Amino acid sequence: MRSSSETKRMAEQMGQIFISAGRTDFPGQGDRNEIVLAITAVKEMMVARDLIVQNLRSRNYEALTVPDDLDTPETVRWINRHARPGDVALEVHANPLTELTRGAAVFYITHNETRRTQAEQLLQAYLRRVPQLASRGAKPDIHAPLGQFTFCRQVSIPSLLLEVGSFAHPDDRRILQAQRQDTAFGIAEGLANWSRSVVSLTFSESEPDTSTEYSPIDLTLNGAATDEQGILIHGNAYIPVDLIDQLGIDLPLDDSIRRIGYGNRTFVRAIDLREFNISVRPSNELLSQGLSLRSTLSLHPSQFESIMGQGVTSEVQMLMFLKSNSAEGLSRFPDLPKLYREEANLEGVNYDIAFAQLCLETNFLRFGQTLKPEQNNFGGLAAIGSSEGASFSTPRIGIRAHIQHLKAYASTQPLVQAIVDPRFPSIRRGIAPHLHHLSGRWSADLNYHKKLLTILRRLYESTGFF
Repeated sequence: MRSSSETKRMAEQMGQIFISAGRTDFPGQGDRNEIVLAITAVKEMMVARDLIVQNLRSRNYEALTVPDDLDTPETVRWINRHARPGDVALEVHANPLTELTRGAAVFYITHNETRRTQAEQLLQAYLRRVPQLASRGAKPDIHAPLGQFTFCRQVSIPSLLLEVGSFAHPDDRRILQAQRQDTAFGIAEGLANWSRSVVSLTFSESEPDTSTEYSPIDLTLNGAATDEQGILIHGNAYIPVDLIDQLGIDLPLDDSIRRIGYGNRTFVRAIDLREFNISVRPSNELLSQGLSLRSTLSLHPSQFESIMGQGVTSEVQMLMFLKSNSAEGLSRFPDLPKLYREEANLEGVNYDIAFAQLCLETNFLRFGQTLKPEQNNFGGLAAIGSSEGASFSTPRIGIRAHIQHLKAYASTQPLVQAIVDPRFPSIRRGIAPHLHHLSGRWSADLNYHKKLLTILRRLYESTGFF
């Protein structure tokens, strides 16, 4: 064991550790219990944050608390304003809404292998102290509801987001509330280890060391090699802006796109291009071996927005996508991809979009507090005269109702099959032909269409279309 003087000397050589108690998004029209639970979860994260800070300071680490009155963009700006090279940042969350998604997970910026390793080590340290919690693993932030976490993307120093557990599940909630000290100790241990691993950094990613020669990486665009090369900085790939111009993308001039100057050229962080429907992935598993960029030229732009149309994925591809996200749910409903393709094609609805909506509404067939598997309600449809979820006799009828509901919003054309959607007559036909029209209509969530688009991109990326 290290002596107290050794611990103090090491801590003095470490960077700062920023800790934020993350806000929790919940539906504006959620029921009272959901809202109370969400508020409780936020308060618990503030308590956890304070205990982690106390633990780190007792070890002589410089732990800084992000002010509680800041929203996410303000939190990022606050950390970036106070950060120095060699610092790290963590945001702690508790999931208050999805009862069946139990356990802890750490999210990192997608395709950054360095950050993935750090996330795994942090999670291991945490769960060593709270082994009763299940591990959901280290996850790239494309698995976030909106396809990214701002905290992972926009903080200028190495940053991770930790979901400590599911506050919606009574067992996780009991563990988190009964073992606050163990939770804080485990997270603090992981943070201390992480801080020691990055202390050698003498510059930030947003302000690279111009005297350093960064590792070049080969680039391919739509399957063809390019003469241009990218560079790796802190595990993130950057590509020349001239190559992006060839893709016809007009990048916004704001902080959502990370730009750096190096070698008298401007480079852009590659992962930020996903928001422009550009697939970004390592060429051969490891980013250091090359980066593959693929535009969605093979897909018509309407594939991402128009509800009426033709899907492009196969039944097997849909099955594999479901299996990779929820093998348990698929075992109960193995015919869903086949049924979605059949029912959607009959009515002229894009079955890829309908399938993505199934994944969102049922949390990849995990369902939850408001929808149960036996209801065969895969689109989150409400019953007549009630806010409760409707029930259908078979999975096919439930899918048919879902497709009819989409067609009611997106088209004025008559239905091919008899009406089974209980709310079909109440919809103004053709009012919502595109995905973005569903936000605030199908769901009160104003980001609903973005969440659908995130799942659709993941589906197309898993199949090679994107």
